[in-house]
Amino acid sequence: MSGDFHGVESSLKKHLPESDFEEVRRILYGKPCEELEVSECAKKLAETGDFDVKIFKMDQGKSECLRRDRNVRVAVIQNAVTTSTSEPIDVQRDALHTRITEIMEVASETGVNVVCFQEAWTMPFAFCTREKHPWCEFAESAETGATTKLCKELAKKHNCVIVSPILERDENDGDTLWNTAVVIGNHGNYVGKSRKNHIPRVGDFNESTYYMEGEDGHPVFDTEFGKIAINICYGRHHPLNWMGYALNGAEIIFNPSATVGALSEPMWGIEGRNAAIANSVFTANINRIGTEHFPNEFTSASGGKAHTDFGHFYGSSYIASPDASRTPGLSRNKDGILVAEVNLNLCRQIRDSWCLRMTARLPVYRDLLIEASKPGFKKQMVKDNGEDQF
Repeated sequence: MSGDFHGVESSLKKHLPESDFEEVRRILYGKPCEELEVSECAKKLAETGDFDVKIFKMDQGKSECLRRDRNVRVAVIQNAVTTSTSEPIDVQRDALHTRITEIMEVASETGVNVVCFQEAWTMPFAFCTREKHPWCEFAESAETGATTKLCKELAKKHNCVIVSPILERDENDGDTLWNTAVVIGNHGNYVGKSRKNHIPRVGDFNESTYYMEGEDGHPVFDTEFGKIAINICYGRHHPLNWMGYALNGAEIIFNPSATVGALSEPMWGIEGRNAAIANSVFTANINRIGTEHFPNEFTSASGGKAHTDFGHFYGSSYIASPDASRTPGLSRNKDGILVAEVNLNLCRQIRDSWCLRMTARLPVYRDLLIEASKPGFKKQMVKDNGEDQF
């Protein structure tokens, strides 16, 4: 199925009458996004590189008297690994460097201001194997590693902020490994990093074998093109994690991920969109594509037979708005870049309209969370014993 089924939107459009499709699309995706024309240069580059390029304009909200419009182009890139996982580590990494460099040329042609790559983009998602060798060799310095050096060059060349999720080796902390997103400013400068703070222990997701939860809080990076944060992969299943970045002032929260269809696909289109609504922010949700095969069989907590692949990464990357709308997703099967033109002023406008932040009962939540985090927590539960409870 993964090879023939490219996405919900294309299937609905193909099989539904136009009037029905528009109504279904409205219910599923909110206000329509205007698809913008891709330049001939960008089209040719994408065709040569065999990847999709889509540009959408999301609802811009209302023009304000005291603030100028803050229009930015946000992009997400999804891609498959380009070489066999049996190749030397530097060959695999360099091939992915080349691939992203190629796609970034198109990003520049579309006028992108902020772009995020997928989780651990410089390597196959080898954390399913539990093998330390050779996969730990992919780990590199967030500040001075080869990938950061490349991203600095690309960010400066294309005048855009780059979010680069890597496997980090912290040589200043006993060679500890982390799942980390590095933020590079549009002048080619290192801005900072944000570490994955929720680690899955589900089925083949054996990531705690490699790294632990980050303890750097919920950092937000105030860039030339908006205040951004990175909620890496599994963190999207935790609503309070999204809230943490929003409370710290994020306007765009990226969710670089690596997730397979059999496990999470029914949740994928809901979580990022719900987070955008609940926190009055834009969310940009990225998933890799393809099936990655490994040299040695491995087993998992699911109880199935030993296997050599993780399953199909279903792509479907999309961007969601605080007004409950979202873009169509990229393909389930093909590399691509999705660009959305947004007005960051919409975050405050929706906050003023729906008042979700203002009506949040943070002190009440605080008190409950403090109690729930203590040993011996007693739930506030009233039992019906069949008698009046005066």
